[in-house]
Amino acid sequence: MLFGAHTSTAGGLYKAFERGTEFGCECIQVFTKSQLQWKAKPIAPEDVEKWFEAWEKAGQPPVLVHDSYLINLSSPDEVLRRKSVDGFVHELERADLLGIPWVNTHPGSHKGSGVENGLKNCANSLKEVLARTEGLGVGILLETTAGQGGDLGAEFSHLDYLISECKNDERMGVCVDTCHIFAAGYDFRTRDAYEETWKKFDAEIGLEYLRALHLNDSKFDLGQHRDRHAAIGKGFIGLEGFRMLARDPRFDGLPGTTELPDEDTPSSIALLKKLRDE
Repeated sequence: MLFGAHTSTAGGLYKAFERGTEFGCECIQVFTKSQLQWKAKPIAPEDVEKWFEAWEKAGQPPVLVHDSYLINLSSPDEVLRRKSVDGFVHELERADLLGIPWVNTHPGSHKGSGVENGLKNCANSLKEVLARTEGLGVGILLETTAGQGGDLGAEFSHLDYLISECKNDERMGVCVDTCHIFAAGYDFRTRDAYEETWKKFDAEIGLEYLRALHLNDSKFDLGQHRDRHAAIGKGFIGLEGFRMLARDPRFDGLPGTTELPDEDTPSSIALLKKLRDE
């Protein structure tokens, strides 16, 4: 597995690579626009040029995009769902302009309308997004979630349903967040628990759909449905789970990014590399 981080683009998109190099990243994840706003300025041609120059200088590490937190493809509010579909299409278009192959998204929240209704709304949204971006070289990563409130994606079966509804499109993939699956009740701290969790993932989704991981420890214990990231080895997951992930040959070459404060990022990446290479 390759190890990196979500890096800031403050001062210009290309700055993400400089920060990634400082942190010792082998891969990075970015926002291409503010994650807390719907609108964004178009990416200027000179910024695209700077992006590709910086990417080349950094050694062309794998890059992922995380979409806006405002997007809710599962919303029962049709106005918000339509706005979310348009916003997500825009995210894929921006990623395509920058040559980034995957955009990561949370399946969204059913907002009290029920899991079945939320999943149907999300599937319809995803199918429309795929149709409207058919000519782009960008895919969709569905992220596992902690299952807070009405959030969908805490069960592997949710993601299997969405991928199946999209007819197993090759542009569909999954990003496993370690903190989220742990919060959702999937344990991987011992060898037996680790193998059981990945056996479930393979049976319900398929390991071939795993395209990336978010590597975060958890500030809360197993099954608490609380999404609070901790530095690697400083939470309830602990080192052994990450050691098994880091050394699992099934995940060779996949990008694994931390989503932590800058002060915790370099040490967490260094520790992951040590676990992998020891």
